This record gives sequence, structure tokens and C-alpha cells, in this order.
Amino acid sequence: MPIRKANAEWKGNLVQGTGTISTESGVLKNIAYNFVSRFETGTETNPEELIGAAHSACYSMAFANNLAKAGFTVNSIKTDAKVYIEKLEAGFTITKIELDTVGDVQGIDENKFLEFAEQTKTTCPVSRAITGPALILKASLKK
Repeated sequence: MPIRKANAEWKGNLVQGTGTISTESGVLKNIAYNFVSRFETGTETNPEELIGAAHSACYSMAFANNLAKAGFTVNSIKTDAKVYIEKLEAGFTITKIELDTVGDVQGIDENKFLEFAEQTKTTCPVSRAITGPALILKASLKK
């Protein structure tokens, strides 16, 4: 399986500093982020927004796959994500992610749809990552 790569660079202190985010694919290249966009309201992106995008994309794909494997025809699955960040005693913390999913699926009733929606919470790779992945850190100081 491929290893997906991304990078970010932050320059300066937390409040006045700025950063850029890039992905190996080049889809995101030097995309700006900063304090205002993360903790207030700004026009650049932020890590929580990117987590929400990744989670909603992954969940939609996993949900569609689970339904299709069960024989249902999936016209579309649209998932909106809300990622909550709060300042707690331990520091800023993502405290909750809400996924709101709407499916256009042929031949399924509401109860079965909801059953598959709940099941997908445990089969979506990003959902599983958020609930406790191994974290491997490589750190070095620029010489």
C-alpha cells in the first residue's frame, strides 16, 4: 500500500507566525494557514478543517463501499464534518467531530441505512486513526 506524504512549515511565534501546508500529490501546494484562521475567523485553512475534509471524504467512501458490498446501489454519499477545538486545561484539544451524512441509496430502508452508517464509524480508516493510532515522531533541529 502507498504511503501518503504531506508537510507543513511554520515560521514565527504562534500568534504572529504563518505557515504553509503542501501534499505530495501537489493538490495542496504552499497553502497558507495562521493563528487567526485556526482560532478565530480567517480566510486561510487550518489543521482542523483539513482533518474534517479528510474525515468526511474517507467516511463517504467507506460508507459507499459498505453499502455496495451489501448489494445496494449507491448514487451518492455526502458527508459534512464539524471539528471542534477547545482550549482545555491541558491545552488546545479537538474535543469532538460531528459527521452529518446524507445518502442517496436505492433499495434500502432508513433503519438499514442507519445500521450501515454506524458500522462505517468503525471501518472508516480516518475514523479509526482519530480514535488512537500509533504516533511516530521524527524530529531534528536544522543546523
